[in-house]
Amino acid sequence: MKVLHRTGLARAAEFMRLNGRLIDRHRFALHFRGGPAAAVLAALRPYENPDGGYGHALEPDLRGEDSQPVPAQHALQLLHEAGADADPAVTRIAGYLASITVDGGGVPFVLPTVRDAPHAPWWQTPDDPPGAINPTATLAGMLHRAGAHHPWLGPATDFCWRYLEAPGAEPGGYDVLAVLTFLDHVPDRDRAEAAFTRVRDVLAAHAASDHQGPLDFAPAPGGYGRRLFDAGDIDARLDALIDEQGGDGGWDVAFPIWTPVTGPEWRGHVTVERLTTLRAYGRLKP
Repeated sequence: MKVLHRTGLARAAEFMRLNGRLIDRHRFALHFRGGPAAAVLAALRPYENPDGGYGHALEPDLRGEDSQPVPAQHALQLLHEAGADADPAVTRIAGYLASITVDGGGVPFVLPTVRDAPHAPWWQTPDDPPGAINPTATLAGMLHRAGAHHPWLGPATDFCWRYLEAPGAEPGGYDVLAVLTFLDHVPDRDRAEAAFTRVRDVLAAHAASDHQGPLDFAPAPGGYGRRLFDAGDIDARLDALIDEQGGDGGWDVAFPIWTPVTGPEWRGHVTVERLTTLRAYGRLKP
């Protein structure tokens, strides 16, 4: 069993200093250097818009200023990591989601305003986009995790249950991630367990893509994602993950870099993610 030792963490720290966005440098410091959570929150604030949503390249492949649904999930994750689930920003995010919800209770994957700003070519949408399980399920799961009680959550949760209980689902990899987040945190645990049992094989069959592997779906030992994979698969991927640390101390991403700035931005974000996964599985020994 391979382990990332102190020298590997020190190399990652230097990579973050040289390449990471300010917000990711503060995340690294919070998780691995005892840094203050307040610094993460302060770095997050400039990405927030008056409507309660987030833009300004918090999601590196959406370079525009306007709020979009997916950056809201990044914000909820950062708030959670900083121990700020009760921050008023959580309620503001829910209010923003309510303002963009379509019939049925879901929010679109991306809004048409994406066309007015630089963005990666895979962020495409029709003029009147429907609600999508990705990111609705992720957002609902994260708001449940935060203990939110906003009116948006009821219809959004029903939207997710309908998706899970309808026959013939063919989820993509990101849909699987969204469903797992929802099932991990929705309060009705009996219903979540029943739903996972029913759709486990479908999720397992689609828990992969050209740039996603087992640890993307099971970044920690707990949660439903871990139950999609054999222990041997996880152990092998953890060994490989340690080997994949670059000579500069960071980890690469497997999806296209369409404009130069997104390379270091994504690598800084992913480096923190990879280190937290290694720690969660006991493979980081600082």
